Amino acid sequence: MGELVLIRHGQTEWSRERRHTGRTDLPLTAEGERQAEALRPLLSGRDIDLVVTSPLRRAVRTAELAGLAGAVTDPDLMEWDYGAYEGVTTADVRRERPDWDLWTDGVPEGDAEHPGEGARQVGERADRVLATVSLFLGGDAPDVVLVAHGHVLRVLAARWLGLEPGDGALLRLDTGGVGTLGHEHGRPVVTSWNRRGRV
Repeated sequence: MGELVLIRHGQTEWSRERRHTGRTDLPLTAEGERQAEALRPLLSGRDIDLVVTSPLRRAVRTAELAGLAGAVTDPDLMEWDYGAYEGVTTADVRRERPDWDLWTDGVPEGDAEHPGEGARQVGERADRVLATVSLFLGGDAPDVVLVAHGHVLRVLAARWLGLEPGDGALLRLDTGGVGTLGHEHGRPVVTSWNRRGRV
């Protein structure tokens, strides 16, 4: 049975600075481009049937540099909408809200472009993606690759496992990180997590 391969985009200026980067459409840094290119050996031996990316350019470019041709975009793979915390670091938020946690507290509403969303809403988007890609997995099907963002992919992995969206907090995924989801004895499992190519 094919695996679901999850790839977090390469580094951007804001990810390097640990700023929440939801809908802001930033390019990869030079390091981010190297991270994306370094994914090629991890993917070279795979039989891939479908590649789906977030429409944001950091994800689309990562797919291109990783050698993943023919990708289609899905807005449900966009990153968590951080609302008023877009562009803000967790350290900055905690100066005013010392106990704040994205996974349990969500974010305050932002402007029209960043209204914000909670873990449940991100989970609903992840569930829609999983419902679509499950049509391509099963039997002797090839792999499906999703190229997107750290938090949405962590939520998606949690939902694959039948966990609550907020349980994605348990699955750190670095820039340029790769995870694979599959099955063992009919049960959804994580088959690898947070692997990276050699830069």
